[in-house]
Amino acid sequence: QVQLVESGGGLVQAGGSLRLSCAASGSIFSINAMGWYRQAPGKQRELVATITSGGRTNYADSVKGRFTISPFTISIGNAKNTVYLQMNSLKPEDTAVYSCNAVWGYSEREYWGQGTQVTVSS
Repeated sequence: QVQLVESGGGLVQAGGSLRLSCAASGSIFSINAMGWYRQAPGKQRELVATITSGGRTNYADSVKGRFTISPFTISIGNAKNTVYLQMNSLKPEDTAVYSCNAVWGYSEREYWGQGTQVTVSS
């Protein structure tokens, strides 16, 4: 099993930057992919960016060129795998709750974090 803890959300002006982090603990070496999804009020959850354990990335068209997801960063000492989402040139339409996702094991079971609010003011 995997536990996910997100941090780094907040309020920023349009054009600004934020970095989100997602720290996975538990059976981290069986994680196949991690990623970020977001959900704005009244809208469906949508993919923002994902990365596989092999480093293959996928981005929503709306964030390409502005957001960057980091490769897996595994810390042996505290047994965590952390993925970062660097968000630049933020727009008001980026306002949403951002949730971290991990795909785990042969069963590709999905785990979710608790979500972090990102608010971009115009």
